[in-house]
Amino acid sequence: MEPVLQDREFPRELPELTNEEIRRYSRHLLLPEIGVAGQRRLKAARVLVVGTGGLGAPLLLYLAAAGVGTLGIVDFDFVEESNLQRQVIHGTRDVGRPKVASAQDRIKSINPYCQVIPYNTMLTSANALEILKEYDVVADGTDNYQTRYLVNDACVLLGIPNVYGSIFQFEGQASVFYAKQGPCYRCLYPEPPPPGLVPSCAEGGVVGVLPGMIGTIQANEVIKLIVGSGTNSSNQSAGLAGRLLLFDAWKMQFRELRIDKDPACPICGANPTIHELIDYEQFCGLKKEEKPVEIIEPEELKARLDAGDALQIIDIREPHERAIVKFPQAKPIPLGQMARRIDEFDPRVDAVFICKIGQRSVFAIRALREAGYTGRLLNLRDGVHGWAQKVDSSFPVY
Repeated sequence: MEPVLQDREFPRELPELTNEEIRRYSRHLLLPEIGVAGQRRLKAARVLVVGTGGLGAPLLLYLAAAGVGTLGIVDFDFVEESNLQRQVIHGTRDVGRPKVASAQDRIKSINPYCQVIPYNTMLTSANALEILKEYDVVADGTDNYQTRYLVNDACVLLGIPNVYGSIFQFEGQASVFYAKQGPCYRCLYPEPPPPGLVPSCAEGGVVGVLPGMIGTIQANEVIKLIVGSGTNSSNQSAGLAGRLLLFDAWKMQFRELRIDKDPACPICGANPTIHELIDYEQFCGLKKEEKPVEIIEPEELKARLDAGDALQIIDIREPHERAIVKFPQAKPIPLGQMARRIDEFDPRVDAVFICKIGQRSVFAIRALREAGYTGRLLNLRDGVHGWAQKVDSSFPVY
């Protein structure tokens, strides 16, 4: 059985297992594919998990339980109540704590033999190479395109395998990107989607069990990379390198796509043009020069409504969101219908746009501008969340 991470890429001496560890990992030791040698490799391994959210939670729980000796965790966020529906590494009492601190405590409660190295920081082009170079495998549990491209490029430049996962609503993806032996993330997705086209989980939602399923698939791939996944009887890779696994939790269906290495890939192709980390926010179109969107504070909107000012309140949220809470005096116009319904707006009257957290409404305003609308357009700061925090505490926050 030929390991994916060759011994020359795994140079450190393999530690012996104590009697306590033999008891703990006995079910692994009974598997010929892992055995004592594989468990010793797990104990010696250093794995970095980027993100301790929906995907990072099961990744960390199962890698710790499996006996990975060192787990690095990168996250700069804090635990929120809305995380608990799926981010099972955190508990109710952890709300308000840094996610890396909460995750570290949970990992140590599962496996005291696991060393945890927390990085309570945002992964950026300035620090990614310095952090990632200390690890054998990186598992990407992020939820945005700029960090996915950053992780991919850093892994390619350092020669480290990148175990990828992503989730949205009921659908998930998983693969292994290892440029030494196959394609990288850029071979699959050469360019990011336009900004705002793909909502985040915070805006589009996600069924709670989905990250558990995709995250454990990622954990499985990490373990196989370390102990050696070998090949199956058809002489095809038993791992996900070169394959994109697609899962639909609603239909309970798996599909699979082949991914070929792109000879023209700008970072792992025959003649690469990327030799260092770049500005990934700019690459993903997040730094476009745009006319600033005018903001209206929740308190100001409340005062204008109380004064009886003529306003067009436009709620761009989807019907299932408005079923959670309706905004007073708002007219529903979904984001995708904005430009073609321009005739329903009166340019003589200020239009105020409402969404969940004040992000999607920015794209609605820009869509109207591009369609030629000349009236005044205002974005409610922080959307219905801002209204609940600053004006009406009876508003549910979702």
